[in-house]
Amino acid sequence: MKKIILLTIVFIYTSIASLFSQNDKAYFKEYEPGYYQNFILKDVRGFKEKTKKNTKRKYLKMDQSGMKLPNDPSLYKTYWTEPTTSQGNTGTCWDFSTTSFYESEVYRLHGKHVKISEMFTVYWEYVEKAKRYIQERGNSNFSEGSEGNAVKRIYEKYGAVPRSAYDGMENGRAYYSHADMYKEMNTFLKSLKQSNAWNEEFGLNTIKSILNHHMGVPPIEFDFEGKHYTPKSFLKKYLKLNMDDYVDILSYMQEPYWKKVEYKVPDNWWHSKDYYNVPLDTYMELWNYAIQNGYTMSIGGDVSEAGFSRKTNCAMIPDFDIPYDYINEYARQFRFSNKTTTDDHGMHCVGWYKAKDGKMWYLIKDSSSGSRNHNDNDAMFGYYFFRDDYVKLKMMDFCAHKDVLKKYINKFR
Repeated sequence: MKKIILLTIVFIYTSIASLFSQNDKAYFKEYEPGYYQNFILKDVRGFKEKTKKNTKRKYLKMDQSGMKLPNDPSLYKTYWTEPTTSQGNTGTCWDFSTTSFYESEVYRLHGKHVKISEMFTVYWEYVEKAKRYIQERGNSNFSEGSEGNAVKRIYEKYGAVPRSAYDGMENGRAYYSHADMYKEMNTFLKSLKQSNAWNEEFGLNTIKSILNHHMGVPPIEFDFEGKHYTPKSFLKKYLKLNMDDYVDILSYMQEPYWKKVEYKVPDNWWHSKDYYNVPLDTYMELWNYAIQNGYTMSIGGDVSEAGFSRKTNCAMIPDFDIPYDYINEYARQFRFSNKTTTDDHGMHCVGWYKAKDGKMWYLIKDSSSGSRNHNDNDAMFGYYFFRDDYVKLKMMDFCAHKDVLKKYINKFR
């Protein structure tokens, strides 16, 4: 009897182990300085890498060696974008990704190649953040981060300009850096809170003076391609973008589906409730419809996973995390709720590829240093390659033209 029980237990254990068997492997990787340390920080402050205690920390990473990965942009069906550009030492991925998206929209709709200024948007976003901070008596988030739909909001209020009219770069610098500028503004705003001196005009004038010193004064009028514009007329007459034509699509369970809801993350500092919340299967359907039918997307989500490799620039979910077929809305929400999925990074989805195994891959244009740990002649430079399981589990929202949502728009009415 004992032998029968033991064999039964072994059989059950073996069956369960087989059900949850894994093929993906992992290894521990020590911190290594990359593009950020070797180029950006050296430009910013003559940075020299020093050994620090935390640099000896080991990270568990998915072993992607020996895998045949589609990390060549030439494999992908792609749509026009401006060349990748670095955000430098700034927390402005939300702006670089969404500006790139709107540049692609100008080309898709009107056939124009244009480089739009990211820093014009950043300048006025800081002003708006400071204004709310003062109005809320310090009870509002003031940081370098924001959400992609902040670009839409700034365009509506202040307009847009080409980068040639305003690049916001400090003289003699090769890369953007906002560390000192942000520290100065943040220290000033905290002093207002400490002294309870909430004079809005004085506060905003001081913030603008700091911005002007570091970034330069943004133009109120300029010439471009032989014509004279203001930022608002440039948006309307040259870019010809209607901000009402763009929607932000979200999928999380903590708010009702088929409603416009608030995306409850710190970078949504103005508490926008303009996110169209849809079930996860619908989210993936819309994502795939968009990228396979000529639309690009500004996207946001988590890039700090074991399956996210800065060596191959590929992102996938290893089965020692969760098997591919087990990813669903509960797994997605669980990770958001326990903060293992965070709103780390904004990027631009610009192409797609279908592998022989039927899995979809997406070409992701990126402004961060993480995608640049290769020679700048390497085709991977400035791009990531996301497998569909990574999007399904870790990419929380995307911005696209409203036509992408037309099949379901009546559900929100």
